[in-house]
Amino acid sequence: MKKLSIICLLIAASGVSCTRTPPPTQPPPEVATVTLAKQSVLLTTELPGRTSSYRIAEIRPQVNGLIQKRLFTEGSDVQADQELYQIDPAPFQAALDSAKANLPALRSRANRYKEALVDKSVSQQDFDDADAALKQAEAALEMARINLNYTHIVSPISGRIGTSTVTEGAIVTAYQPTALATIQQLDPIYVDIPQSTAELLRLQRRLVDGRLSHDGTNQNAVQLILEDGTRYPLEGALQFRDISVDPTTGSVILRMVFPNPNGVLLPGMFVRAVVKEGVNDQAILIPQQAVSRDPKGNPSALIVGTSGKVEQRLLVLDRAIGDQWLVTSGLVTGDRVIVEGIQNVKPGISVKDVPFDDGRKPSGNMVQPVTTSK
Repeated sequence: MKKLSIICLLIAASGVSCTRTPPPTQPPPEVATVTLAKQSVLLTTELPGRTSSYRIAEIRPQVNGLIQKRLFTEGSDVQADQELYQIDPAPFQAALDSAKANLPALRSRANRYKEALVDKSVSQQDFDDADAALKQAEAALEMARINLNYTHIVSPISGRIGTSTVTEGAIVTAYQPTALATIQQLDPIYVDIPQSTAELLRLQRRLVDGRLSHDGTNQNAVQLILEDGTRYPLEGALQFRDISVDPTTGSVILRMVFPNPNGVLLPGMFVRAVVKEGVNDQAILIPQQAVSRDPKGNPSALIVGTSGKVEQRLLVLDRAIGDQWLVTSGLVTGDRVIVEGIQNVKPGISVKDVPFDDGRKPSGNMVQPVTTSK
């Protein structure tokens, strides 16, 4: 104490005051905030599925015979009514000629019996037998003509034909179990998507409650994301929802139709369809970087209250839309949500807020949210 007094006397002698000055007041920390406002958002759902052919035709012979020619290139596009195989027509041509040869005599006999029936020269039974034989011969002639046409195996649809299971010289039988070839129509093409009944019921409740509306949007329009993550350039249409539920998966099938003029989509490809749910006219969106989570994964956000102090709000999130979260509850219009400077503040302290600039680099002190895919 004596030393301190001596030091103060020396300082006083030098003209400097020995009075203690309080430390300077620290300004409130600065945070960047966004002011929330309701907006109209089109909600969509990504659902996985697979492509399937629009039409499939398995080519089988309708008569027995020997394959003389194969008239297509495997893997090429064929047109409806294009000839694919030629079965040896010789025995069928002979059967047709024989049926033609028998017909005039039977027709003449039936005509004579008809005239003789008038004056009772022949019995009614004789005439009936002659007429029946004529009709049977005419039917045999028509069948021989049909069988001869069946030796020309044609495509019932337009599409892409696969490999041939037979070559020239093979013996085939009518309606055999093994197809000669398979044709698939790929333009347009189907996309089959399973949707859970829980998701379907949730969507229906939102529409009934008024939380979603169609708002003039084309609800049947669907977009497609390919296996490599690229977006398919052409838009498809939702054709129908199946009316039966698969008991093993608890889902219904959504069938969509997509144009496929360039053959990009092939049967069996894995894709993701972006299906429109509806429009939320009262949506509240916040940047994902404004959301933090506790050890249990519960989301929360910090806001600047009316008194300028930080408040914490627990949130209920619906889904990610781009780089933002759709908030179901916890925030209201007009709230100022802290986006930058979160780690520098805590609930209860006063802060100075400035508008958040999307063009600025995020602060290194930001808490990154944990995101989950829908």
